[in-house]
Amino acid sequence: MNCECEMVARVSAIALLWTATAASANEGMWMPAQTAEVGAAMRADGLQIDPAQLSRLDAAPLNAIVSLGGCSASFVSPQGLVATNHHCVFRSMQYNSKESQDYLTNGFLAKSLGEELPAVPGSRIYVIEDMPDVTADMLKGVSDKLNGFARYERLDTNRKALIAACEEQPNRRCDVGSYYGGASYYLQQKLEIQDVRLVYAPGLGIGNFGGETDNWMWPRHTGDFGFYRAYVAPDGSSRPYARDNVPYRPKNWLRIASKGVQEGDFVMVAGFPGATNRFLTADEVRFNFAHYEPLLQHLLSDYAAQIKQATAGNREAQIRYTSILRGVENYKKKLAGDLAGADAIGLDGRKANEEKAFRAWVTKYPVRQTRFDAAIRELDAMVSENSRASLARLRQALLDRAQILSSARTLYRWAKEHEKPDEDRESGFQDRDRNETVDQLTQIERSYLPVIDRKLFEAALDEYRRLDAKDRDTAFETTLDQIGLDRLYADTKLADTATRLGWLGKPAAAFEASDDPFIKLAVALYPGDIAAKHAAKDRAGRSQAARAIYMHGQRAYRQAIGRPMYPDANGSLRITWGKVAGRTRDGQIWMPFTTAEGLLAKETGKGEFDAPNAAIAAIRAKDYGPYVAPALGTLPVNFLSTADITNGNSGSATLNGRGEFVGLAFDGTLEGVISDWERNADRSRSIHVDGRFMLWTMDKIDGASRLLKEMGVLPASRS
Repeated sequence: MNCECEMVARVSAIALLWTATAASANEGMWMPAQTAEVGAAMRADGLQIDPAQLSRLDAAPLNAIVSLGGCSASFVSPQGLVATNHHCVFRSMQYNSKESQDYLTNGFLAKSLGEELPAVPGSRIYVIEDMPDVTADMLKGVSDKLNGFARYERLDTNRKALIAACEEQPNRRCDVGSYYGGASYYLQQKLEIQDVRLVYAPGLGIGNFGGETDNWMWPRHTGDFGFYRAYVAPDGSSRPYARDNVPYRPKNWLRIASKGVQEGDFVMVAGFPGATNRFLTADEVRFNFAHYEPLLQHLLSDYAAQIKQATAGNREAQIRYTSILRGVENYKKKLAGDLAGADAIGLDGRKANEEKAFRAWVTKYPVRQTRFDAAIRELDAMVSENSRASLARLRQALLDRAQILSSARTLYRWAKEHEKPDEDRESGFQDRDRNETVDQLTQIERSYLPVIDRKLFEAALDEYRRLDAKDRDTAFETTLDQIGLDRLYADTKLADTATRLGWLGKPAAAFEASDDPFIKLAVALYPGDIAAKHAAKDRAGRSQAARAIYMHGQRAYRQAIGRPMYPDANGSLRITWGKVAGRTRDGQIWMPFTTAEGLLAKETGKGEFDAPNAAIAAIRAKDYGPYVAPALGTLPVNFLSTADITNGNSGSATLNGRGEFVGLAFDGTLEGVISDWERNADRSRSIHVDGRFMLWTMDKIDGASRLLKEMGVLPASRS
């Protein structure tokens, strides 16, 4: 066999190996541009549309997929109706609620466009338009001669220049994402829709049925869905809320499948997964599970208990702090799953073996050693330095649990940064960031009460003081002692929204002359904040230099063994797929679907298991209409799949093989969250709300026929 034939045969063998592996494990959160690498495996699993279509951001289905800046979502009508998770619209429900008008408990449904409510300040809908490779532009002027800080600054300057050029187009929000540890960079160009309105979300007894008890668990019976709508000016341009704004008309929207999924069916999830850590070194993984996550879980557990104790018996306080509490409880439970999962799969040993195999491959040939060995050793040296800093940051960050102090620090930093030209300001404090900063400062008005904030701050200070003296800020502590907690809360004017916003744009000298106690604390903290930021940039620059080369080596190694490599999740658009499938575990069989009858069996009429009376009556009467799953003979509620998702995928559209909407991804199982660190095909399952349960709730329970007609589910003539 000649060399050319031998190479063709080897590549073919690798392709076959990859197809078989991907078809069985469904691992990976793939960039649209990588469709060519995984298209054959997707087709083998049941994708019916051309895989090349999934590389196009200007065509369905991907141009119907949108980001909410933390959750994923999708257009489901020609009038800008957006489907996402109930927990993704929860803050907007909380923001619009009060004790006498409790949308959190009772749900919300706008009967007309005019009744749709402004979402919580800061809400955005981002429509992805383009995603070019900008690696060459990002690395201009970057060389080994630069120290860590200078390297970071050079990359940041290049990043800001790319963003500024992109945002010369009106109504655009752009960002540059790092892939493969800084070995590659892509720019995301997004249409930014600023007027987002709450349209519909079921009551808590459906949207969060099972509450924290069922969170991350299976079986699950949660209708975790809700709807926003995108609005723009009459001329189609993006602008903030205005009474005469009109619904946005997307170029494409997802069609609702006329037939739901059944066991074994192909499903695809398209969304914006936030962060995974699958390609860290073995030492980094070991530190995380031995030190970082145990401390973080401790801090979050205490914080949840403190919020509950501080708000007990005060319904207004519970409404204001409910979104914070849910986020804390959700994450601390996930950490528990992480820690248990790492032990269960022997993560330390697995990572050590993977690392050993990679490093043996590097040392096999001198040319590989020359290219990769120094970077590996430098990355190893960075682990202890980065690890110690990350533990200190956990406790240092507790000070921002005082929401007014956090605002004061933002305001003073804004003033200091605006002493510089815009292009030299820190990212997050440029002119482009003003609207987001205003929204951030405004949100506090519906999530803050001084008596609660003080209790939480006092607890945070107790934990902060456990830091080594060298990691604490002496100027801050001296200033706080001089002021005292009584004056801190009694004398501040920043709790008033108008006053708080009025400080945005004032010169730094005005802050330095202010008697407001929270501003005095912010001024005292500033020198330490800047010193810490400088040190963090230096570490980040040195880490990027080493990790980019390390990841080049990892990609070459995986290509050599026939395992194409996707990048870790980083908040950018990704595609993943799998099959509708249950799971067998010791002594248990997880069926792939839960049903309405299972919901009724859990119903207690109180607490987390208090479903609406209308839903209970309809289930008892088996009034399921056309939403019955034939294979089940009843109404499905949730289903499991092997699709590979993580945080940020909340609200992601779940599509069938034809690219049609069949549900929403909303959770994983506690046993499977370890997949953020290493994918385990046996343990990992994603949980989806079945589209048929969504439609049934809208039709039979909440009377949302207006929306069902708009989505093409009901005929326009139906009353």
